[in-house]
This record gives sequence, C-alpha cells and structure tokens, in this order.
Amino acid sequence: MPPDWLTVSDEVAAALAAGRPVVALESTLITHGLPWPTNLETARDAEAAVRAGGAVPATVAVWRGRPTVGLSAVQLDELSRAEGVWKASRRDLGAAVGLGRLAATTVSATMILAHAAGVRVFATGGIGGAHRPAGGDAVSWDVSADLTELSRTPVLVVCAGAKSILDLPRTVELLETLGVPVLGYRTDRFPRFTVADDADGLLVSARVESPAEAAEVFAAHVRLGGGGALLAQPCPADVVVPADVYDAALAEALADARREKVDGPKATPFVLARLAALTAGRTLTANRALIVANARLAAEVAAALTG
Repeated sequence: MPPDWLTVSDEVAAALAAGRPVVALESTLITHGLPWPTNLETARDAEAAVRAGGAVPATVAVWRGRPTVGLSAVQLDELSRAEGVWKASRRDLGAAVGLGRLAATTVSATMILAHAAGVRVFATGGIGGAHRPAGGDAVSWDVSADLTELSRTPVLVVCAGAKSILDLPRTVELLETLGVPVLGYRTDRFPRFTVADDADGLLVSARVESPAEAAEVFAAHVRLGGGGALLAQPCPADVVVPADVYDAALAEALADARREKVDGPKATPFVLARLAALTAGRTLTANRALIVANARLAAEVAAALTG
C-alpha cells in the first residue's frame, strides 16, 4: 500500500495491485523543458507510447501540495499552461508539500514518488549531472541531485543519457563513483541526448540487447543491494543533431547564459531554449522524439519486470 501522504490515481493503483506494468513519467519537461503546446503534445505522446508498449503511464507531480502519481488528462492540460510552477527536486519536495504549491518533479523527485507508489521503471529525456565549469573555474560544484538519487532509490531510469549541455565525462565518472550501473540499450556508448554519438565517446558499464536483458540486470542489481540504474538509449537516428551543429550552438547559448547571468535552476531551461532557437528547432524535435522513444522502451522493460 502506498503511504497516506501520496495520491495514486485509480488506474495506476489498480494496475499495481494486479501486478501489471506501470511507467512513471516526470513533469518538469512539461513546465520547464518544452514550450507550449509542444509540452502538452509530448506529454500526451509519451503516455500513449507507454500504453502502446503494454504498460500504464503515471505522470508525477506535486498537485497543490499533494504528491501525485498519475495525473489526469485535465491535470496534464492545466499543468502545461500554468505559470509559476515550482521545479522540485528531492530538496524541494517538503517545501512544495508544506506550502501547498503546484510543483513539477525532476528526475530525483520523480524517482522518490514513483518508488513510494511501488513503480519500478521511469522514463525521461535526459538526466541531470555535473555542469560545465563557468569562467575560469577548474570545476563546477553545480551537480544535479539526480545522481545521488540514482545511487539510493531502486528505480530504473530510461533516458537518452545526460543532457548534452553538461560535463558528460565528469557526469559518467560520478555515476561510477556512486555505484550506478549505466546500461547501453544496443549501444556501447553513453548517449549525448539530442546529439549524434561520437565513435570515440564515453563507454557505458554494460550493454543490453533487449528489454528482457535490461530487466534481468536491473533486478539483479537491486537484489544485490543496489539503488537505481540507467538504461540509456540513443536519440532516434532520423532526428539526431550532428555534433558540429550542436557544439557551435551550445557555445553561443552558454555565452548568452553567462552574459545574462543565468544560473542555478534557471540555467538548463534557458540554455535548452536558446539551443532550440539557434538550431532552428532541431534540438526541440530531437528532444520530443527521444522522450517518446524512451517511454515506449520503458514500457517494454516494465512488462519484462512484471512478467
């Protein structure tokens, strides 16, 4: 039974009680990652992809102070248009609940609420990680809570790697230090989110060829006392952004962020919006496609876990 502080939709609760597969979906991509109406369309497409894969979707948020697993269609629509929505990670959940706020959940917060409900698989676009150093700094202390949450909460996160605006080598190194397996879905390389893979890129810790293999590895990891794990799938090839195009746009977007002194929680949404503008929407198209592809794969893995 879920705790009394958590609202679980009737559909999600019935699926969990019957042992059917459920996939959690985050809500910050709706409020902070994509513009309207693309955000609502993508959220609906991700839920449809989960259903097509044989599972029940459960979009997660804090709904006016109430942690909720499984938003309704009406709530999704309202969230996509709402202003002043909080972006809640683990640190912010207590404040969002205590102050009765409407809050979208990041990867870390979604993992916590999904686990509390009994959901074992979660699909997103790209996780957070270690940010690139600013100015003359040798290293940035801005490291996402997603990484530490992955080390302690036993949820499998299906993603396209970490967001490409981050320091990816340091992010992968931190995942290793924290004991988080990074499984490459039919790839040996750590995906670069919306960017084409580099033949000399970062390696994953293990490669899996099927949803069943991913489920077996994750189940074994948890049995051995592990926390969360990543299942990393490259961006669909027909929409992936060439590295040279992306890197040039990123350099300009980061320069814009420094000039306008955008940092903290506002940095990622700002840079992603600039990248979409500078690439004539190519990063936005790729982001949307990979979110939906990850949702479908997550459903297949969730089905294998419950089968």
